[in-house]
Order: sequence, then structure tokens, then C-alpha cells
Amino acid sequence: MKTKFQRWFCLIAAGLCMASAVWAQPMDAKSVLDQASARFRQAGGVEAAFTIYSEEGLFEGTIQVKGDKFVLETGNVKVWFDGHTQWTYLSSTDEVNISIPTSEELQQLNPYALLAIYKQGYALALGKTETLQGKAVYEVILTAKDPQAEWQRVAIWVTRDTFRPLQLSTTLQGGYDTATIVISRYQTGLAFAGSHFVFDAKAYPTAEVVDLR
Repeated sequence: MKTKFQRWFCLIAAGLCMASAVWAQPMDAKSVLDQASARFRQAGGVEAAFTIYSEEGLFEGTIQVKGDKFVLETGNVKVWFDGHTQWTYLSSTDEVNISIPTSEELQQLNPYALLAIYKQGYALALGKTETLQGKAVYEVILTAKDPQAEWQRVAIWVTRDTFRPLQLSTTLQGGYDTATIVISRYQTGLAFAGSHFVFDAKAYPTAEVVDLR
């Protein structure tokens, strides 16, 4: 089952992917998403700082993504994924769990796979919001056609001048567990070495390793 932590990552990754393609045809929601995966791949390494507002409270964090690799840090949790192995470090217990995600989990974590949700029963539309946080924006909305779909509604707002993602929100099945993510910093074209997405045991010498592979 997907955890709230995984859902938040998926939402952030989807926003980065979608926003990178909005410049192509900003007035056509489907065209935006059709081109998003290719545009995101061309962006190179991407880094963003964000704040999550959910029913559980406020959380701040950062995410770095390159292809299907990522590093996500929020609260006392830091996750590395190198395209095959995942390390999850909990500072509160000084413990790192090592796992190899299943195909289903990879689909949940991979931003390219996530972006394809609009092809799996979602109606697309441009929203009516024109300004947000004092900036002119485009709003793109995905609404699930299936009432049993996990994500019933996903929205993303990007600036009209630079197309930088400003904010994302989601509503899960049944209308509960809503979350809003505000992106305060967004950079593309960053050069991340492959080792950046691998847990460095030397940096955490006292951590207890729990190998779940």
C-alpha cells in the first residue's frame, strides 16, 4: 500500500514533470501532459524546495530528481533511490532500511510512470485561476473518471512568465486526505553524479542497517 510519504513524493514529481512541459502549448491541457515526459528528460537534474500542508500538519523538504533516480528529504526522513535500490534513513532512530521496490512500487515512485495517469481515466481541463501568490498563473486540473481511483483530483499551478511550478494539490478517494504543496525553489539543468542517489554509509557511521532485500 502506498504510504502518505510516497503519495507526497509522487505529487511533487508529477508537478515537476508537468511544469517542465507547460511552455509547449499552455492553452491545451492534453498537449501539456503529452509532452511533459520528454521535456522533463531534457531538463537534466532537477531540484526543488517545498512545503507540504496536509491534515497531519506542515512539512518542509527538498527533492532532487534525475531520470528515475531521486533523493528526497523531509522532516526526519531521507530517501535515496538509484534506479534499482532504495535506502530510507530515519534520523529519529538512526536507522536505514534497504529495499528493492517492486514493479508496482516503482510505478508509484517513477515520475514518468506517474505522469501517465492522465491516460488512465482522467478528464483534463485548464482551471480558472489566473493569479496565485501575486503571480499570473496557468492552472491544470486532472479529474478521475473512476470514483474508485486513488487520486480523484490533482491540480498544478505554474507561472505564466517563467512556467515555474508554484503549487500543487490533490484529493484522494472519498474526498479525504487532501494535501497542498507549495514549491519555493525550482532549478533545472543540474549535474548530479550517479553516487548522489546512493546512500553513503560513511556519512552515517552509527546508523543501524536493516536490509529488507
